[in-house]
Amino acid sequence: MAEQLNAFDMAQKQFDHVAKLLKLDPGISEVLRWPMREYSFRIPVRMDDGSLRVFQGFRVQHNDARGPNKGGIRFAANETMDTVRALATWMTWKCAVADIPLGGGKGGIIVDPSTISVREKEELCRGWVDVMWKNIGPRNDVPAPDVGTTPQMMGWMMDEYSKLVGQFTPGVFTGKPLGGGGSEGRTEATGYGVIYTVREAMKHLKMDSKKSVATIEGFGNVAQYAAIGFIEMLGGKVAAVSCWDRNDKKSYTYSHKAGVDPRFLLTIVDEYGTIGKAKAEAAGYIVEDGEAWITKEADVLIPAAIEGHVNGDTVKKMSSRIKIVAEGANGGVTPEADEFLKANKIFDIPDFLCNAGGVTTSYFESVQNDMNYYWTKEEVLGRLDTKMTQAFNNVLEMSEKEKVYMRDAAYMVSIDRVVKAMQLRGWF
Repeated sequence: MAEQLNAFDMAQKQFDHVAKLLKLDPGISEVLRWPMREYSFRIPVRMDDGSLRVFQGFRVQHNDARGPNKGGIRFAANETMDTVRALATWMTWKCAVADIPLGGGKGGIIVDPSTISVREKEELCRGWVDVMWKNIGPRNDVPAPDVGTTPQMMGWMMDEYSKLVGQFTPGVFTGKPLGGGGSEGRTEATGYGVIYTVREAMKHLKMDSKKSVATIEGFGNVAQYAAIGFIEMLGGKVAAVSCWDRNDKKSYTYSHKAGVDPRFLLTIVDEYGTIGKAKAEAAGYIVEDGEAWITKEADVLIPAAIEGHVNGDTVKKMSSRIKIVAEGANGGVTPEADEFLKANKIFDIPDFLCNAGGVTTSYFESVQNDMNYYWTKEEVLGRLDTKMTQAFNNVLEMSEKEKVYMRDAAYMVSIDRVVKAMQLRGWF
């Protein structure tokens, strides 16, 4: 039976393991294993039918030793404070491993966004800012989109903040729409970042990317561009993708005998990542149970949905052909599954390294907002490739030097950078 860790338990367990390897002072460990600040609040919204509904909101600021807190806002029916704590913690390590001058934060609201209207979403976005505006800003906490939120929603939030502070402040939120302070390349950034790290792992393992096959969990933004990148950048094939069907309230796996065509699937997917099942079947796609993606014959496994789906039970269903696991999802692989990967010598690219492309490009967006000058997509993606490649090689070097698993090496790099920043600021 797989372990029943919640996301924050998992984040702390991973940290505690590496803190022991680093022989970290117990006091410093206690500072870093918990968020510095947490906000829990209620947001009243007048609904379209005239009723008043109250939503639960969160924001967690884990550590800002290296710079302003940074992290997305999720709209999810199953959101919890512990999930937000875990994601904020992972954001601290993600920013540090990518060596960008930001800390870790995360936020959310308990709501299924597909069940509320556009006007209700806007009211909810503005309501979140009305509560939090004194505790966010370009120099202390910069939120961004995440599961269930969109660039348009960030535009509404940025507008509300600007009204409250009395000046146009585009840098308070990232992931905004183009033309509204957003950056070119942001849409592709996380998925492409996954592929930049997969490319480097293949070089290390001397694999031929053009003869390689990937299987991908999810078909949200990260999975979409990971699939596109795997095919168009690496010349590989995608055996399957999965997605949550918001209509049937279950997930399905989609495969095709000729390989998945992500650009076609993008034409039949809604804004929440639900693939039009009938249209996919009409195009020759085979639709299976949601867990079937992990059983497909492939060389690269890319979990790119939500946390904990590669666990002690599901990892045993994985094809023996798999050589690389690239964690597009935060917390995609549990500690129990890690032990399986280690025992079977499967190369893991840990989540906060693998999916750091999004926050890196969000940082680029903030820089562009400050300059009031915007780069081309080629410039953005070129800078992203440089950053991701450097981050991967720093972690690989640590892994080989200390003879440790890649996740442990990534934590070592990140924790060392955060501790040094705390020391330089005189926090202890």
